[in-house]
Parts: sequence; C-alpha cells; structure tokens
Amino acid sequence: MPVARFMGESNAHYYAFRDPLGSAGDFITAPEISQMFGELVGLWLADIWTRAGSPPDPIYCELGPGRGTLAKDALRSMAQFGLRPKVHLIEGSPALRAIQSEAVPGAHFHEDMASLPEDRPLLLVANEFFDALPVRQLVRTEAGWRERMVGLGEDDRFVFVAGDQPMDSAVPDRFASCDQGTIIETCPAASAVMSEIARRLAVQGGVALAVDYGHLASRTGSTLQAIARHAKVDPLADPGTADLTAHVDFAALAEAADVPGVRCLGSATQGAWLSSLGIDARAASLSKAAPERAGEIEAARSRLVDADQMGELFQVIAFAGADWPDAAGLAL
Repeated sequence: MPVARFMGESNAHYYAFRDPLGSAGDFITAPEISQMFGELVGLWLADIWTRAGSPPDPIYCELGPGRGTLAKDALRSMAQFGLRPKVHLIEGSPALRAIQSEAVPGAHFHEDMASLPEDRPLLLVANEFFDALPVRQLVRTEAGWRERMVGLGEDDRFVFVAGDQPMDSAVPDRFASCDQGTIIETCPAASAVMSEIARRLAVQGGVALAVDYGHLASRTGSTLQAIARHAKVDPLADPGTADLTAHVDFAALAEAADVPGVRCLGSATQGAWLSSLGIDARAASLSKAAPERAGEIEAARSRLVDADQMGELFQVIAFAGADWPDAAGLAL
C-alpha cells in the first residue's frame, strides 16, 4: 500500500484508543511543557483581535487539541483582555475528547471543519497538527519516479518498496532531474485542510496560527518517523502502536493558503517567536511567584526556545483575512 495510506491507517488506530501525551505517554508537546506556551498564544490572539477592532462573537478553533491544555491556557490569557470566544475543537479521538471536555468545559466538538460556524470571525490554532497528516512519498528509480509503498519483505516484515506505476507527471519541475534514490514528500491532506482554512478566513475574517516541526522551504528526503515512549522507533514495526509523523512543508502550506482575501502574516522559528512575545519576562514573573519552581520554569523556557531543543526545529506561520492587521513576532 502507499506510504500515505499506511501512515493514515496506523495513526487512525493509534489515536482512537489512547492518550499519547505526557511523561506516561509517547511524546510531549509544547503546551504540556509549560503554561507559558498557551498563555503567549492567547496573548498573540488577543493582540491581533484587539487591533482588528475587537469584532464581535469570534470563535476559537483548535485542530487536534491534545489534552486541551493549550486551549485552557490560551483562553485564560485571552480573557484578561476581554476576549472570551466560543470554543470549537476539531478532534476525532473519543479518548482525547473526554480529556478535553474536562479541560475546556462547554467546548463544541467536530470531526472536521465542515460543521464549524461560518458567520463569525475565526481564531484558529493548529499546534503539532499537520505533522500527523499522512504524507505521500515519491522515489526516483532507474526507471523514473514511482510512488513509495509499504510491502512485505522477508520474514513477513514490512519494508519500503517502489510502486510499478510511473509517477513522473506528479513531480514538480524543480525535482524532476534529481538523482536516483531521491525521495520527495507531499501532503495532500495538509494542503486540503489549509485550503479550507484559507477559504474561511476570506469569508469570515480572522486569523490562523500553525506551529509545527518542519522546514520553511520545500526539500528532498524522507522525514517519516515514529515515536513511542519518547524515543524514535521503526515506523514500519507494529503499526498502530506508535505516533507516525513527518516534517511539515511550510512553503506548501503557504501555497495552499494563497487565495484572494487571505494574506500570509509571516513566519518565524518557535524560539524567536516566543522570545518576541515576552517568554523571558513571563518566566521571570512565574519564578518570582514560585521561587521553589524557578529551576523547573527555566528548564521549560529553555526547552521551548533554545536552538538545540525546540526553538529552531519548530516553525510558526500565520494567515489572516485581508483586512486584519499584521501580527506580532512574524516576518515575511
């Protein structure tokens, strides 16, 4: 089967029956590392909403909200500035929905964006959402470009193989003459979601913020990986028991959002973005209020912003309706 189908079906099974987050799970995300992350997301949203004229009845929408920690922290921060939006969470996992309901009482749940209200401004956040969407991989063989597949090898183990159908027409011109063995990735699902977000921003107004690990410019190579118990494992072993992810192509997201009525507000590394929003001052404030936790707070700040941790690997990009203002911390 194609890599995209293997990844999609594995993750569907994986997320349906477990809470994968936290020290007892398989991985930890920025909101779980420190409340500072969610608080600064909320501050960022409140700032741009205020400068947009505080349009009435906005909705806060989060894609793949994990345990609801980000939403809870962001909403608390937004409320300090008079921003109290209705909450709509896009979540397909029954296990995670139960946890999110406790973190954010009164939240409205959706399987996808199709049932979201379309008559009010949208404040949308996608933190570590796009990386879990299935990627399509193409590989250059001696016979030309082929789709990368997952098949059975010796001992009935899954292995990567090249498909038998020519795929040269699906390869962008800039990659057409790459060397044999080159792999390129695309994520049709991410482009489709981003296109829907852009359509809504053009119609409803509002802003969309995406934070994920990946790269700002398209490039070659497989980035497919699997995480279980906070360590990388073989992505083909025991499908459905590990989180399969791939680096997000932020250039492709920007291309999908390039529609009339929507503009890109810019991008930044996570470290630079959080620093520009005042994470150092917030860490100092939290440490002053709880001196016994100062070391823990500094370790969390460092993990979020340092170049050798999440600061450079994770990228931030944002889009807005055409008449919404520029956003803090981002550059075109």
